[in-house]
Amino acid sequence: MLAISLIIAGIVSWFASPSPDGLERVAEDKGFIEKAVSPVFEIFPDYTIPGMNKFFSNSVAGIIGTVVTFCLVLLIGKALSCRKGEE
Repeated sequence: MLAISLIIAGIVSWFASPSPDGLERVAEDKGFIEKAVSPVFEIFPDYTIPGMNKFFSNSVAGIIGTVVTFCLVLLIGKALSCRKGEE
């Protein structure tokens, strides 16, 4: 499943829209986008890796995001299964 997810993340990200996401679009339409506060820290600003070709950086960012999400879910699952075994 991880391999399939990585392939999908790497390929589908090539077709990512440069348009704003839903929340950003609503903020623009309703006129309060200028009140938005920039995040203190961005890992991948606009889902790109600075200094890398934009076409490939979207794929790499998608793959890294998939791996991080997989690892977090795996850790949470292990923690919950260990906790259940204690009961």
